[in-house]
Amino acid sequence: MESTVYHFVGIKGTGMSALALILHDLGYQVQGSDISKHTFTQEGLLQAGINITAFDAENIHPGLTIIAGNAFGADNPEIQQAQALKLPILSYPDMVAQLVNQYTSIGVAGAHGKTSTTGLLAHVLSGIEKTSYLIGDGTGKGIKDSKFFVFEADEYRRHFLAYHPDYLIMTNIDFDHPDYFQDVNDVVAAFQTEAMQVKKALFAWGDDPLLKKLQTKNDVPIYYYGLSENDDFQAVNIQRDTKGSSFDVLHQGQKLGHFKIPMFGEHNVLNTLAVIGVGYLENIKPELIQQELATFSGVKRRYSEKQVGDMILIDDYAHHPSEIKATIDAARQQYPDKQLIVVFQPHTYSRTRALLDGFAQSLNLADQVYLTNIFGSIREKQGQINSSDLGKKIQHGGQVITLDNLQSLLQYHQGVIIFMGAGDVQKYEVAYQKEVLKS
Repeated sequence: MESTVYHFVGIKGTGMSALALILHDLGYQVQGSDISKHTFTQEGLLQAGINITAFDAENIHPGLTIIAGNAFGADNPEIQQAQALKLPILSYPDMVAQLVNQYTSIGVAGAHGKTSTTGLLAHVLSGIEKTSYLIGDGTGKGIKDSKFFVFEADEYRRHFLAYHPDYLIMTNIDFDHPDYFQDVNDVVAAFQTEAMQVKKALFAWGDDPLLKKLQTKNDVPIYYYGLSENDDFQAVNIQRDTKGSSFDVLHQGQKLGHFKIPMFGEHNVLNTLAVIGVGYLENIKPELIQQELATFSGVKRRYSEKQVGDMILIDDYAHHPSEIKATIDAARQQYPDKQLIVVFQPHTYSRTRALLDGFAQSLNLADQVYLTNIFGSIREKQGQINSSDLGKKIQHGGQVITLDNLQSLLQYHQGVIIFMGAGDVQKYEVAYQKEVLKS
């Protein structure tokens, strides 16, 4: 079977690059194509020796199995050629589903927190048992005789309905992807369908009223995690300081242990509870989980820090009001005495328009806010809204900046500057760092 050659159409996508690395690790031949623009995901592919080419029908020939990225359809020349040659074409979710069925699988779903929770779960389990994992920051690892397969289950376009995992963590339900979902009820319906496909247990955040509505198949239990006495896994005695967070965990009133995490923000306490819950059901000793939690260094593009001049620069993928609020909460915990400046790149016109007031509310938690122009998407290149519409609702700032004009960012010293967004906001970080080094 190892003679199969997998060709990834859109290999630089975060999920696709992780999946390519997994199949490469498992001994398959892997190659792929994408746009020429540099992405943070391609480093891992190049290190693994995986060949990346530009989209071209000539890349496609008999003997290939095609894995099609979610953003690429019948208008892509490689997909067209594969169809003409009658090659097997698998969607990204279909290929992941094949892996899910081979191991004790643990999926992570939710509007926010998927990647951070998947990364944490993969880190903890990898230190204890053989674990393969697919993380939405482009990180993937395949081990042939793994016990566990940890993966991110994305609700967009109902892709996660391809999966029937043993365990599923649901971090929250929120209205997002307005280009696809009609309203929040449509999102709930998707999560409900997926909940019915879980085989062993569902873990859900106990404070989310929408998650509380979900039902599973008759014999599949739902375990709630959170800060309330009603939760099956509860964090108590929470201490949050500039080194991280620590707390005791109770399971149905019985103390499982005291846990410390080198992470900030209440959302990371909740994510950790879900991981502890999965470990408990799989009979993993709490002290082993404690050891692994202490060494977690985070995932790519989720609250990544560096020192730039006399400023702390934080790079974060936050692109929804709930995520922005969580990131600012984390920064306030870690740097309570520093001024907090946010540079936010809105991601897609439909999301900016649908969630405009929510964005303003969350961004107003910062001390100063700057905006870049809206980053479109492959499916949505323009819309009837712009960043200055959001800027008018910002209390502290709201100025729209461009790559050529970052001067206003250079007035800040001894503070924290957070670059947030799911598009190409990193090019603004690079430009800012160059300006700081010049000055």
